[in-house]
Amino acid sequence: MAKWGEGDPRWIVEERADATNVNNWHWTERDATNWSSEKLKELLMGLQVESEEGMCEITEVSKAEGEASINNRKGKLIFFYEWNLMATWTGTSKSGIKYKGNIEVPNLSDENDMDDLDISVSLCKDEPETTLLALMRREGADKVRFALASYVDFLKTEFTQGMILPTANGVTKQQNAQAQVKSNKTQISSSTAAAPPPPSTGVKIPTCKFSLKDTFLTSPDELYRVFLNQDMLQAFTRSSAVVEPGKGGKFRLLDGHVNGEFLELVPDQKIVMKWRFNSWPCEHYATVTLTFTDKANETELKIECRGVPDSEEERTRDGWQRYYCHAIKQTFGYGARLC
Repeated sequence: MAKWGEGDPRWIVEERADATNVNNWHWTERDATNWSSEKLKELLMGLQVESEEGMCEITEVSKAEGEASINNRKGKLIFFYEWNLMATWTGTSKSGIKYKGNIEVPNLSDENDMDDLDISVSLCKDEPETTLLALMRREGADKVRFALASYVDFLKTEFTQGMILPTANGVTKQQNAQAQVKSNKTQISSSTAAAPPPPSTGVKIPTCKFSLKDTFLTSPDELYRVFLNQDMLQAFTRSSAVVEPGKGGKFRLLDGHVNGEFLELVPDQKIVMKWRFNSWPCEHYATVTLTFTDKANETELKIECRGVPDSEEERTRDGWQRYYCHAIKQTFGYGARLC
């Protein structure tokens, strides 16, 4: 038997005030199935896409079969989830004709990247052909993919609260869940500045930075206005938006998935903002700078993102390209090639 003070430190109970699961060494598991089922339904229900052809909306999640769990071993979180989903969408054309169809996602799993997700969109049997089907397969599928990526982020942040217990000195051994597991590739982010360390029990979040350049066939003042005008924001995001267009003004986009605050506004030249996905650690924001440069008949937009969690870089980068740049071009006809 080891002498007092010479035992394996993993088992020294005095290091924990409550003598429970010392140093988070033991295997613990939390069932996330019921929570996941409700969260998936919450994120999918009511998703809408709209175009000049009409409007479509997910009106029912008819099947959410699967399971999800989180394991903690030696202070490391391991995520398991596997889901087979079916939903119903309804569409209304501009002429008032109604249509009904189905969405199926058979392979939402921790083993598959979001880009590899199969999202099948179809019309119900005996429904007549409609251009709304193409709208749902294109933009509707993108929104579904975005919502499912948000579910994974919520699973890794919101549901993991308290799974890594603090040690005697009050500092958790948990690395932020998003920094441990590489996030799906379908949403927006990147940065290098570290988030300010929270109080004594917090963890510094590894961050990175990236920049993008894109060219738009419009003037700087018109492109600048796109980011501050609520009607234009709702048009290109095809979702609800709230924006206060002034320094210190808040914004909320993509049905609440993105929010932030304007830090600096130089008309027709520059926008600096605090920006975050709502699935990021609480109160962690990236700093995003948009610079507008007049190039004769075009405007060059430079997007600089700093302070994005490392694990969110691909998602953030892809999101800015897809849900901002590409969507603005498609909606307002500012199309030009991506640099």
